[in-house]
Amino acid sequence: MNRGLKVAVSWSGGKDSALSLFRAIRSGLHIHCLLNLINRDASRSMSHGLDPRLIAAQAEALEIPIVQRKTTWETYEDEFKRAVVDLKQHGVSAVVFGDIDAGIEEHRDWIERVSAELEVRPISPLGGGTPQGLLTEFIDAGFEAIVVCAKAELFGEEWLGRKMDEGFIQELQSKDFHPCGEMGEYHTLVTNGPIFKRRIDIIDSEKVLREGYRFLDISSFALSPR
Repeated sequence: MNRGLKVAVSWSGGKDSALSLFRAIRSGLHIHCLLNLINRDASRSMSHGLDPRLIAAQAEALEIPIVQRKTTWETYEDEFKRAVVDLKQHGVSAVVFGDIDAGIEEHRDWIERVSAELEVRPISPLGGGTPQGLLTEFIDAGFEAIVVCAKAELFGEEWLGRKMDEGFIQELQSKDFHPCGEMGEYHTLVTNGPIFKRRIDIIDSEKVLREGYRFLDISSFALSPR
């Protein structure tokens, strides 16, 4: 990664985005902003089903600007491209993604194709890492995260709100899927970490079931000193 390169970070609010940002900062990249796409009625983020205000609160806690754009799955690529074209006007020449080498090949191909069309450099700081190693690095670095979405056929509702720790990793190893949830088996929300200036405290939430997924609907939260 080139030191000083101005980048936007594709941001979902979860562990992979946060660890990618962490590595990007340590490598000397200049973080211009986070880029987050939300659904058209602005009620949820596209990837993790989170309240966009919660994603914006993460950016505030990180003290990094955020760009949030409304879209649908049908218009996702077009809106992503429009956002990056706008960011290029501010000197952004690369986009950081949280993908892992063991991830979905189709998505990796999408990243490479879209980046080539936009004439920006795709950067995947987590590339080459092992699932166990990445999860351990995330926890050992001091990040804190909870499960906010999980496939109902794989997880009971007791997993919602669960903190990522060593016990969490050990239990995931007994399950028959990628431990980092690369196929969308589960998603997380990062609430604190070494690059956060403040932490996010969850005050009120509700566990709901929608379309085969369990969600932790967070209705109230606050930023507090680390």
